[in-house]
Amino acid sequence: MSLYKRLSSLNPGLKEKLRIARYKGGVEEYTKKTFLSSLYLSIGLSIIIFMLLKKPIAFLSFFFLFPLMFQYMLRAVDVKIARISREMSKEIVFATRFLIIELESGITLFEALKGVAENYETIGQYFGEIVDKIELGTPIEQALREAVETTPSNDLRRVLWQILNSISTGGNIADSLRTIIDQIVREKQIMVKEYGRKLSPMAMFYMTATIILPSIGTIMLAILAMFTGIKLTLPVLLVLAGLIVFIQLSFLAMINSSRPPVEI
Repeated sequence: MSLYKRLSSLNPGLKEKLRIARYKGGVEEYTKKTFLSSLYLSIGLSIIIFMLLKKPIAFLSFFFLFPLMFQYMLRAVDVKIARISREMSKEIVFATRFLIIELESGITLFEALKGVAENYETIGQYFGEIVDKIELGTPIEQALREAVETTPSNDLRRVLWQILNSISTGGNIADSLRTIIDQIVREKQIMVKEYGRKLSPMAMFYMTATIILPSIGTIMLAILAMFTGIKLTLPVLLVLAGLIVFIQLSFLAMINSSRPPVEI
C-alpha cells in the first residue's frame, strides 16, 4: 500500500467530501497534493525560522509544522464545501421562485430545471448535472435523488426533496415549492436579525483585541525594554508585527464567516 493510499484510509469521510465538492481527481491524488504542499510549506517556514533565530535547532520546528500544515490543508475540501454552500444559499430563494414561475406558466419540470441551470451560476451547476443525467436516460426521480445525496446545501436539499415528494404523491410542485421557500425566507430573516444583534459586540471586541491592546502592549514593551536593557531586535519586532496582523486577519475572517449568506 502506498503512503498516500495509507493516509487516505485514515480519512474515511474524505471520499464523500470530495464528491460533494465536485473534485475531479481521486482521494489518493488529493492526499498526494496536500502532502506535497504541506511538505514544501513546512520546509519554507522552517528556513525562515532558522534565518530569524540563527540557530540549527530551528529546523526542529519542521516536525511540528508539517503535521499541523497537513491536517490544516487537508481541510481545504471542507472550506470549499462551505463556500459553495454559502453561494448556493444566496441563490436558493431566487432560483426556487424562478422554478415556481416557470411551472405556473405551463413549462414542464424538465424545462424548468434546465432554465435554472442556464440562469444561475452556482446552483445552476448542480441543476445542470440533473439535466444532463435526465438527457442521458436517467429517470428524473433518480437524478433528483442523486443530487440530494451530493449537494452541500441543506436548503437545496429541502427543495429537491419537496419536488421528489410532489412527483411521488402527484401533488402540485409549484404549491409545494412555495411552502418550502416561505419557510426558508423566514429562517433567513431570523438569521439576519441574529447577526445584527451579534455585530456590535463583535466589532467592539475586534477594536479592543486588534487595535487597542496591541498598541498599548507595544508601548509597554518599549518602556520595559528601556528600563531593563532588553534589546528589541528586528526579528523580534517582525514576529510581533506578524502576530498582530495574523490576529487582525483572523478576526476579520471570523466576522465575515459569521455573516449570513442571505439575498432575499
